[in-house]
Amino acid sequence: MRIEKDIIGEEEIPDDVYYGIHTYRALKNFPNTGEKLNNSFIWAFFMIKKAAAILNFELGFLNENEKDAIVQSCDEWELLKKHIVVDPLSGGAGTSINMNFNEVIANRATEILGGKKSEYIIDPLDKVNMHQSTNDVFPTAGKIAIIKELRELVENVIKLQDSIQVKEKEYIKIRKIGRTQLMDAVPMLLGQEFGAWADALSRDRWRLYKVEERIRSVNIGGTAIGTGIAAPKEYILKIVNKIREITKIGIAKAENLIDATQNLDVFSEVSGLLKSLAVNLIKISNDIRILGSNAVNEIILPKVQAGSSIMPGKVNPVIPEYVIQLSTSVISFDNLITYASSMGNLELNHLTPMIIHYTLKSLDFLKKATYSLRNYIELIQPNEEKCHENLVKSFTLVTPLIEIFGYNEVSEALKENNFNIENTVKDLSEKKNLKFEEIMNKIKSNKAAGLGYRLK
Repeated sequence: MRIEKDIIGEEEIPDDVYYGIHTYRALKNFPNTGEKLNNSFIWAFFMIKKAAAILNFELGFLNENEKDAIVQSCDEWELLKKHIVVDPLSGGAGTSINMNFNEVIANRATEILGGKKSEYIIDPLDKVNMHQSTNDVFPTAGKIAIIKELRELVENVIKLQDSIQVKEKEYIKIRKIGRTQLMDAVPMLLGQEFGAWADALSRDRWRLYKVEERIRSVNIGGTAIGTGIAAPKEYILKIVNKIREITKIGIAKAENLIDATQNLDVFSEVSGLLKSLAVNLIKISNDIRILGSNAVNEIILPKVQAGSSIMPGKVNPVIPEYVIQLSTSVISFDNLITYASSMGNLELNHLTPMIIHYTLKSLDFLKKATYSLRNYIELIQPNEEKCHENLVKSFTLVTPLIEIFGYNEVSEALKENNFNIENTVKDLSEKKNLKFEEIMNKIKSNKAAGLGYRLK
């Protein structure tokens, strides 16, 4: 054990950890909820500390040894991240998490310079946190992480859309019955069913691509509440460029640092668009479950695992169910993020850690959902025989005949013939002195199933 002190007193800290007394108190104050900081967020936080050290050296506030030790510590972030242990839902608007990073970097940098943990040759506050505040570092790290995760999600959505469009083209000649309110409606093409899913995802892809522009504006350099207090003007003007250079993420300094510090509506905006994707994933997954069910059976679902501990041979649509669970969670997170974003008071939103954490968790859930659904859809096969069987059994095949006989007459003929299609057509053809074969050909040609289709 080693001893560290703060304004409250002193505590014994285990020798094998890199964090210090501030982190230790946070661990006692905030019992672990089981939530973990997002990996991209941890990376972004370390990179901000690295950028600040380099800039502070260039401006003459750190010597070269101090800068090099801090930079090396930050570059070892994958080894050090296990020492970032404060719960994401801790109180204090993220201060304890920021102190966790400061202490880990400072202790590792002290080691690099030949010292021992807690000697703090590199001080956590005066050196690692120089010209920074939790108020500006935390939301900036959150936005950088969200942009990184957004780009990965968009790539997943693109791949999912592409996989569905492959099926769309493969199934473009397979006729089936379309349904509304789970009841037979009118004939359509199986390819059209997949095409509608692809177009829904195309909208999500565009929304998520565009929203990155809205979250690039960061308040780094604003220090406490966006005033820039305790930071020199040159640092405030240059820190964004330095972070952009290191992270390769195209952030930009907010025009109003005070606004960007206290108002977190952009996170609610991002979350809302993630919710829209979740809505479409739920719809697609439920459609797959229905079309692949024993009752409908128009597509053959892949057998990915046994479906029952008691019923031999049973296979369930577990991947669509997995996607539905993750997507439903994202919708719930959106409610939380929206409410928390509105809860800022005066110059700061004390719920910033929770807002960023669940935005990143939504992104992670959707990345996993889109990845799994793509792999599943690629293995789906059409059941052409069942598509045809369901189609020819459906009384809705006579819908095209309303052009000839009118709605009421077709409806009455169906009723009189107990919804038997062939007898209905015979009855109608006799009344109008038309050839039975011509009317049946009109039904079979099913011009309506090709109308409104976007592929040429």
